[in-house]
Amino acid sequence: MGPTNISLVTLYQADQKVRAAQARLDEASHNIRVQERRVADCLEKHKLATAKLKEQQTQSSALELDIKTRDEHIERLRTQQQTAKNNKEYQAFLLEINTEKVEKEKIEEQTLKVMEQVETLAAEHKELTAVLDGERSKLEKLKAQLGDKLKALQADVDSLKPARDQALEAVPAKYRDAYTRLADRFDGEALSALSKPNRRLEEYVCTACNLDLVADVYNKLHTRDELFFCPSCHRILYIPDDLPPELAVKAKPKQRAEPKEEEAPSNS
Repeated sequence: MGPTNISLVTLYQADQKVRAAQARLDEASHNIRVQERRVADCLEKHKLATAKLKEQQTQSSALELDIKTRDEHIERLRTQQQTAKNNKEYQAFLLEINTEKVEKEKIEEQTLKVMEQVETLAAEHKELTAVLDGERSKLEKLKAQLGDKLKALQADVDSLKPARDQALEAVPAKYRDAYTRLADRFDGEALSALSKPNRRLEEYVCTACNLDLVADVYNKLHTRDELFFCPSCHRILYIPDDLPPELAVKAKPKQRAEPKEEEAPSNS
């Protein structure tokens, strides 16, 4: 293969090492991520419960203030009633006092309902607080248990990235973009090795999708410095180390030398 294909294979191999190390890190940190999502869910529920509780508490306070204000108003009306100049004025004060009492009773009934809601929400809020504290505690324990292992796995990932980045820079820009798109599409599997199922026949297969390839694909990859893509899965094809020319290409049989004609004996 030419230098372009060789640089792509080097990048592919370095990228595979980084992805494998990242996969080990992701697997080890799976339980932590699950627990972090649980904490986040509990925190969101706790925030909603806190907001509802504050809303009902504010409404309860407003209603209690309204009752207090009406009580004060009723007392002022009673005082004014005592100084009424005539029965008509006295009855007017009485009507206004009774109206205020009716409105006050309605507000008191509403206040009782709101207070019941406050008690219910307060109990739910307390329960959610306990659940949230418990989930946070579990998360801290998990982090403590896996901390050293995760640091080691993260260090492994970080140590492999420079080689991958260096290999990426070694690939020409136009081919680098093609590799990156395929790697994103196929989760890192941007390249596919050739396979020769039958050593006796010059027949090749894409190892990614098992498509039968044209017979001269090996020779093209071996002699040209350009990219060849699988017609089916569109991955970049390459020649693996275990498929050298002596195994991949069927050698032509040597032509047998024709026997020389015997010279006639001389009569001398």
